[in-house]
Amino acid sequence: MPDFLTVEHAQQIPPLTPRQKLEVTIRSSFDWGQYFFYGGLAGVSQAENADPSFGRGALSYGKRYGLAAADGTIENFFTTALLPVPLHQDPRYYRLGEGGLFRRTGYAVSRIFVTRGDDRHLQFNISELGGSGIAAALYNTYHPPSDRSVSNTIESWWMQVGYDTAFIIIREFWPDVQAKFRKHRD
Repeated sequence: MPDFLTVEHAQQIPPLTPRQKLEVTIRSSFDWGQYFFYGGLAGVSQAENADPSFGRGALSYGKRYGLAAADGTIENFFTTALLPVPLHQDPRYYRLGEGGLFRRTGYAVSRIFVTRGDDRHLQFNISELGGSGIAAALYNTYHPPSDRSVSNTIESWWMQVGYDTAFIIIREFWPDVQAKFRKHRD
């Protein structure tokens, strides 16, 4: 599972330059793993027949896939480059890597609200929460008219924040999962 935004042993890591923030955003936004994730989201929308105006079948799945990919890519750009650059926030996840399940999960969830600045000080994560909100508002420019409402915008915003929270938790524990699988293979 490729992950370009997780770091360990953070004390010695310099801040990213604006160019590096953009480059890592491009790499992570167009990585093969994202395409599978968008395919899964489109499949759920297809199964639920979200926005019935799309209909059923391969063409409707393609439309739903396009929306999921556009939504995710726009949100990634806002949360990891477009806001972090002017706000001088670091879009990377600094893995805790030690401690119990509850401590590490709590730490991971807190990173939605707290991030490191380029000056290495902790600050409110405007890039994540604001970037997800801006992206959700932009969805109204290309989503079907039936999706363009304040309630749908808020729901999209919190779904994006929820996905990001889930992925941060996975990032925290993924090396442990990999180590268990390697241990069982040996």
